[in-house]
Amino acid sequence: MARRTPPLLRHLLRGATDGGASRPPLALAEPRRTVTYMPRPGDGAPRRVTLIPGDGIGPLVTGAVQQVMEAMHAPILFETYEVHGDMTTVPAEVIESIRRNKVCLKGGLRTPLGGGVSSLNMQLRKELDLYASLVHCFNLQGLPTRHEQVDIVVIRENTEGEYSGLEHEVVPGVVESLKVITKFCSERIAKYAFEYAYLNNRKKVTAVHKANIMKLADGLFLESCREVATKYPGIKYNEIIVDNCCMQLVSKPEQFDVMVTPNLYGNLVANTAAGIAGGTGVMPGGNVGQDHAVFEQGASAGNVGNEKILEQKKANPVALLLSSSMMLRHLRFPSFADRLETAVKHVIAEGKYRTKDLGGSSTTQEVIDAVVAKLD
Repeated sequence: MARRTPPLLRHLLRGATDGGASRPPLALAEPRRTVTYMPRPGDGAPRRVTLIPGDGIGPLVTGAVQQVMEAMHAPILFETYEVHGDMTTVPAEVIESIRRNKVCLKGGLRTPLGGGVSSLNMQLRKELDLYASLVHCFNLQGLPTRHEQVDIVVIRENTEGEYSGLEHEVVPGVVESLKVITKFCSERIAKYAFEYAYLNNRKKVTAVHKANIMKLADGLFLESCREVATKYPGIKYNEIIVDNCCMQLVSKPEQFDVMVTPNLYGNLVANTAAGIAGGTGVMPGGNVGQDHAVFEQGASAGNVGNEKILEQKKANPVALLLSSSMMLRHLRFPSFADRLETAVKHVIAEGKYRTKDLGGSSTTQEVIDAVVAKLD
């Protein structure tokens, strides 16, 4: 992503002259983009991507992605590694592969409840500093939902908050869990959210918080968001308390555009928004940092499936296919990304091949065959 400072560009343009006559300041006119963002084109060379099939339905849906990539001759070379949620740590060779390739595609990893085994998902995020989680929740044509015109991007801080992993037993029967919020991480995620909104012509960023109760921690998060918001005058900024946010999501979700949240709230909001827009099986997402990116199903609920779905081979591959489209754009293969996304949306719109969670009875392979048939 190209780096530039929109306020600086506006300042320079404000002082420009035309034939010696000064023009009125841009600030007096309706805010608009004055400089076109021009992404750097890729060189077309094949890219290596680390692939983690994961647990449960993970191997089934990642295998589906591999089939589609091969069918459209995408310039992607997968390096596959076996990683499972019951491992104590992510193997060093996997981390090394992601560092080398910069990009990873993964299926769900099952996290044991309780006990002493830490989440491998959290290990990956912290080890690679994947500070931003992005989940895109939107209506798909042909997939009926209670609400229409839903198009929400949930951007969640991914490395601290309640997920800091700082827990200990003070005395028997008393456990203390620390919520860590820092100005550095709060500003970083706020900047990412506003920059995303600016580059994607989004109109509004909403900060989700609980600063009425957690006045210092969430107060610091809000303070950071407010400071960043002043640098993007063309984007509307507002705030909402997390409990009211959940109520508003299920009653009037179309009011939201880009949402920026601390760690725990983002997990809850993203899964709720995904359920409203069509289900977790169709929502794409990814985790990104300064140097690396890991793409996976956007909403975590159901990402490893259950034994019955696995036995029947009826897992929904749509979410990971759309996440793969995001990955292709990230790798600067926009034409392949568009072909894949368009094919998936055509299959959903026709409604002939759908898995059980979308009201159908198709197998994963039947959906994949339909997508391949729709590739231009």
